[in-house]
Amino acid sequence: MLDLTRVLAGPTCSRTLAEHGADVLKITSPALPSVPLFVMDTSHGKRAAFLDLGTDAGSAALWSLVDETDVFVQGYRGGAMDRLGFGADELDRRRPGLIFVSIDCYGHEGPWRERAGWEQLAQAVTGIAIEQGSDSAGARERPAPRLLPAAATDYTTGYLAALGTLAALVRRATEGGSYRVRVSLARTGMWLQDRGRTLQPGPGPDPTRLAVRMSNEDNAYGSLSHLGPVVELSKTPPYWARPTTPLGAHPPTWT
Repeated sequence: MLDLTRVLAGPTCSRTLAEHGADVLKITSPALPSVPLFVMDTSHGKRAAFLDLGTDAGSAALWSLVDETDVFVQGYRGGAMDRLGFGADELDRRRPGLIFVSIDCYGHEGPWRERAGWEQLAQAVTGIAIEQGSDSAGARERPAPRLLPAAATDYTTGYLAALGTLAALVRRATEGGSYRVRVSLARTGMWLQDRGRTLQPGPGPDPTRLAVRMSNEDNAYGSLSHLGPVVELSKTPPYWARPTTPLGAHPPTWT
């Protein structure tokens, strides 16, 4: 599985699939900025390499990886991969049977499909922020927007992308064909809004249950304690076969 994503939603998708056996190679450019804590949070079970797709050598190396992958996940704004020559149509012609997963902020149709976006913007445009701020409005006529105290659209979108990938793998195994999985932060935000809100406070965190879910490992970052796999299947227990790894720690080759 090739993981060409950044920050949270896309890396969460590939992290989830890694805990169920996917051989994940994360590809990013050394020129792109990153958030170290986010990298540590989403790199469990993966290998990671640098490639510059703006060069002939980088493009050739990625094509060689595409020739041996089953899943290609990308999290850039609409049209970005097409401009680099790695759009879904090009990859399908080169690698029939490929599952092409696209993750963006505003969806894959409409006037905003090529805009960049992230968690905070998704919460704003879907009404989550204004709903979250409504409790603090007080006597004001209009509530002040506030963000949820969690990256709800990022992580949820990543899990939904992983679910869509698993569904596509099942269909490919039974029916054949190539598949495209499309998810967006804004659509996830709309789905969360449709769930409605509860007026009753939920139970506080249970330290005992949380401790059971935690994993501890020694890796390139030192001694790291982090949340373990949370997506479970009925017959196969989830686990990460590889330790958490920094960006660019491996060569851009399959093992």
